[in-house]
Amino acid sequence: MKHRLLAAAAALALAATAAACGSGSGGGSAAPADSGPVRLTVWIMDGSVTDELVKRFETGYESAHPGVDLDVQIQAWDGIGERTTAALASTDAPDVIEVGNTQVAQYAASGGVRDLSGEVADLGGADWIPGLAQPGNIDGRQYGVPWYAANRVVVYNKDLFAKAGIEAPPRTRDEWLEITARLDRGGDQGIYLTGQTWYALAGFVWDEGGDLAVKEGGRWKGALDTPQALAGMDFYRRLQALGKGPKDADEANPPQHEVFAQGRVAQMISVPGGAARVLEVAPEMKGKLGFFPIPGKTADKPGAVFTGGSDLIIPEASRHPDAAYAVVKALAGEDFQTELAKTMNFVPNRASLAHVLDADEGTAAMARGAANGRATPNTPNWAAVEATSVIKQYMTAVLTGKDPATEARKASEAITTTLNSGS
Repeated sequence: MKHRLLAAAAALALAATAAACGSGSGGGSAAPADSGPVRLTVWIMDGSVTDELVKRFETGYESAHPGVDLDVQIQAWDGIGERTTAALASTDAPDVIEVGNTQVAQYAASGGVRDLSGEVADLGGADWIPGLAQPGNIDGRQYGVPWYAANRVVVYNKDLFAKAGIEAPPRTRDEWLEITARLDRGGDQGIYLTGQTWYALAGFVWDEGGDLAVKEGGRWKGALDTPQALAGMDFYRRLQALGKGPKDADEANPPQHEVFAQGRVAQMISVPGGAARVLEVAPEMKGKLGFFPIPGKTADKPGAVFTGGSDLIIPEASRHPDAAYAVVKALAGEDFQTELAKTMNFVPNRASLAHVLDADEGTAAMARGAANGRATPNTPNWAAVEATSVIKQYMTAVLTGKDPATEARKASEAITTTLNSGS
């Protein structure tokens, strides 16, 4: 992803944003309550912002808040879980930490994350993208503040669409199947979809009204064996059959962008950045790639998608929680969200800001899809479910001819056991 530098006028706007976002916080906690100079440590993950954007934010914020000294530290993803866990348990934690949105439940369970439920309205929570906001909300309490999102879209080969006489992308799942069948002929694959692309399956399950797991009576229960989830798997089976994706592998084996780059695949499900990887392999495909949101069951709403991204949290051990909140409010505010989206091609945390990505076809499609974003089950043990690959194994079993209901029941039982281990 190439980072576009912002104009000087944007820097001035950013400074104004910092001033506005730190001026009030509903609950009386926006302005720093601490006396004397305040030094705030902010952990931001590598790749989330450019150095230039960080510097502009620091300069603008400190100019608007003379008593605040920001120390923004860029963190590597490798080992971040252990470092964050240790920081939350310490007495000298950073004041603000960026975390992966699906990690919030794990960190909140430690008791080391500040509850920001009373500030949601002040932070514009009514406009947050649901799939990004949900992972930060644990048992009705908001610990994570949505920062930015990314989700999958359909990347397609415009030449193969034209060859098949298809003038416009599909808007419904039925249209998608019909168009993909037309594309799947003459040596071309209608879609390259591997048998274990489980994030895509999750979206189809959600569209049917099902889920991967549900919480009942204080315990989690695997839900792949419900009629809704089975309907989602059946749609996946029909779509996957319209290409030659391996049934026993995920999208990384082999890397799907390399298969797509050969020019005989009409579609793949990927984040928009997958197109850039295609062009690295096949630069001659520049201008031939298009994007559309994953279709939904009806034309008025895109398909549900897993929304990945980042949240901002405030450790309980922060020595300046009020000042830290003011920084979070600035980073999550409308003006900085606009600049972040334009600079990094991320989906901003607010549904009303999706339009800022309209100039880029891929990110615009991603933003439209994000409006129907969802999250994986909000439990600290979900990471353990992913580690077992139980959903991937279930998908392969169904796609290779085993009984869907039987395999779904076995997978659901395994998920139930894993989610309730230690409880």
